Amino acid sequence: MDFIPFTFIDFVDILLVALMMFGIYRMSRGTNAPYIFTGIIVIYVVWVVVRALNMELLQTILGQVISVGMIAIIILFQPELRSFLQMIGRRRGGFGFINRIFARTSKEPALQPIITAAIDMASTKTGALIVLAQNSDLSDIIDSGITIDAQLSVPLLENIFFKNAPLHDGAVVVMDNRVTAAKCILPVTQSNVPKAYGTRHRAAIGITETSDAIVVVVSEETGGISVASGGKIERNIAPQNLARTITQHIEQRRMQLKVQQ
Repeated sequence: MDFIPFTFIDFVDILLVALMMFGIYRMSRGTNAPYIFTGIIVIYVVWVVVRALNMELLQTILGQVISVGMIAIIILFQPELRSFLQMIGRRRGGFGFINRIFARTSKEPALQPIITAAIDMASTKTGALIVLAQNSDLSDIIDSGITIDAQLSVPLLENIFFKNAPLHDGAVVVMDNRVTAAKCILPVTQSNVPKAYGTRHRAAIGITETSDAIVVVVSEETGGISVASGGKIERNIAPQNLARTITQHIEQRRMQLKVQQ
């Protein structure tokens, strides 16, 4: 019996497939995706067995199912695939020149209206979700809300998030010192987070996992102020430390962008 030699290329091939599967598992952990993948693998194994046994009818049927299934996977996992591609694009490496070409030039952010409004809303336990756009394209997030395009100010933010206001539910996007849109829908993180985190905190983590935005969150339950960046969130920030915390996160994101370029 002739044995197929196992080469170094075969080892690299298996290693890359294993890393890819591990990455998919990490991204889909906590969702129903692993169960769907298990079903796909079972169908594929059955198809391989059917081919080996030369069962033409079943082979044809399963072949068609698998062909259509690839399109179905793209549709079902569109958010996860998009997050995966964005994650690759933001990695350090040889893609800095591409990021530099498409990077949006931002004005120096005016943080004082955001800080004052956040502190005022925290004192009255008014829930708020404020996204500070940096260089990432947030057009999809902006399109999900209602366009405002107004000068950033404390009264404007407090009126938007007033409990009985029509725009209070959702996020506000601040770009170039203007309130670009309100009532925006943010992607909720799929990572494992404490059960104590509410929808606002999960949404804040979610948008910072796929963009370089900085998010300020005011809890409606406790009045606590949080800041999210890079897929992580810092909670219960003292009002006197809020300005320093936001500035530190902005500087960190800028340094990361310089390293990538």
